[in-house]
Amino acid sequence: MRGIFKKEIFKDLAMVVAALAIGIILNKFVIANAQVPSSSMETTVMAGDRIFVNRLSYAFAEPRRGDIVTFIYPDDGETLYLKRVMGLPGETIQGKDGIIYIDGKALEHDFTQEVSYEDFGPYTVPEGSYFMMGDNRNDSWDSRYWEHTFVEKEDIIGKAFVSYFPHPRVLE
Repeated sequence: MRGIFKKEIFKDLAMVVAALAIGIILNKFVIANAQVPSSSMETTVMAGDRIFVNRLSYAFAEPRRGDIVTFIYPDDGETLYLKRVMGLPGETIQGKDGIIYIDGKALEHDFTQEVSYEDFGPYTVPEGSYFMMGDNRNDSWDSRYWEHTFVEKEDIIGKAFVSYFPHPRVLE
């Protein structure tokens, strides 16, 4: 009877250890969990939202304009930010009179209803880097204002794909 009891405890303990190991591996290499601290991405992502980030999104693909990504803030090398990719490598991005221009052409869909009449640029995005903007353009500390204007691809943690609390929805 004692031997059976010990085997049961060992099996249960092994299952708990395996579950913890899987959770750690998923969190470190596949999915990141984050909380949005500011209103810079409203109304797409609200301050206080809990989100999941797919760490594998860019293992075999490049970030695209419009992707909402988590990345390491280039001015301090440690703070995590959440913004939208707006300028791609090799492009020139500029904001003038409330319109965003990519390589001199007005961007048809700028991913927000909020118009910012604050002009910026032009900035030419270096290879391997991206220009980031928040959807809440009038209240976003983003590439337009940073000392190091661009985010390098290796500093992108992953693509945000779902907000699960308190406003559950798929992020686009």
